[in-house]
Amino acid sequence: MSTILISGASSGFGALTARSLADDGHTVYAGMRDLAGRNAPAAAEAEAHPSGRLRPVELDVSTDESARQAVATVVGEQGRLDVLIHNAGHMVTGPAEAFTPEQLAELYDTNVVGTQRLNRAALPVLRRQRDGLVVWVGSSSTRGGTPPYLAPYFAAKAGMDALAQSYALELARFGIETTIVVPGAFTHGTNHFAHSGSPADTAVAAEYEKEYAGLMEQVGQKLAELEPEWADVTEVARAIVGVVGTEKGRRPFRVHIDPSDDGSVVVNAVADRVRAELLRRIGLDDLLHPSVA
Repeated sequence: MSTILISGASSGFGALTARSLADDGHTVYAGMRDLAGRNAPAAAEAEAHPSGRLRPVELDVSTDESARQAVATVVGEQGRLDVLIHNAGHMVTGPAEAFTPEQLAELYDTNVVGTQRLNRAALPVLRRQRDGLVVWVGSSSTRGGTPPYLAPYFAAKAGMDALAQSYALELARFGIETTIVVPGAFTHGTNHFAHSGSPADTAVAAEYEKEYAGLMEQVGQKLAELEPEWADVTEVARAIVGVVGTEKGRRPFRVHIDPSDDGSVVVNAVADRVRAELLRRIGLDDLLHPSVA
């Protein structure tokens, strides 16, 4: 069984995944901010998990020190770290122009730069072990059909996906494997839309409302209509459990869980094939799979 650290585990995909991994017998550190404050109920719920294998750990991906301390806690208590799961993220909705540059930078910091902070804290451990798995929880929006009024979030997720692809190649010779998990637009079972941020420039937002009145409500309604009745957000957690439990060297590079079928499966298949073909042409195809000692 593996020792796992997951970011953004106070709710949504993160909480579901942390519980599912603990149920499967893994020791899971559920990273979340402000354990003694606003996330105290989530921390208490994690501690009370019947498996006894789920442990909350303070983790704010917006600071280097918090990332380092979270990893140090895991390694100090378990002696190793086997799996790192990048799940922390934040969604915003509204016209792109109405978000200030500061808001865009903050969103990018959470969704992209935060993964870099956590990697720099955790990867030295995995490299010394010459073994490990890094799971990136992305979004079908990076290559699927995309509606308007979600541009800052989509841009950040695309940045994270690009970073994950490069890291996969640069970690392979250390024996570290990479999987990108690609959830679709689940409108039920998570709080992404309910807790989404809004643009700070309300004057610009009001200008867009004149031409695009009620657009975000329309987008939300139409996305909900596309989602089949059988769609179950816990499938994302089960997919991650499946990846972790798969034998090293046989794990998929990318896994889609998109009941609404926005087209990302097709586009990613082409993009990933082109990527692999280029690596073969330049003699670096060994980077497509982790070194196995």
